[in-house]
Amino acid sequence: MMQFENTVFWSYVILLLIGGLIGFFSAGSKISLMTSAVAAALLILTRLSGVFQPAFGRAMANVIMALLLVVFAWRLSKTKKFIPSGMMMVLTVAVLALLNFRRNW
Repeated sequence: MMQFENTVFWSYVILLLIGGLIGFFSAGSKISLMTSAVAAALLILTRLSGVFQPAFGRAMANVIMALLLVVFAWRLSKTKKFIPSGMMMVLTVAVLALLNFRRNW
């Protein structure tokens, strides 16, 4: 895996966890904390060597991020506030595009 992909991926995972912590501490949202922790743990598993075949791990990471995209879009439509769900939705789209665009080059 290229250094660029690693940096983008791990930055996204860290931002996902930070977002869950901010949601928990600012609004007391346990569901935000649990969702971000579970999604981050699953994403981490997709990158650990020996857990999945590399191609399957990448596909699984794409599916997890696509599901997160749906969750963020649903929350944005429900709250009508761009921060944090809209921002995470845009970030998720960007990470998916960057990781998949770079892989094809």
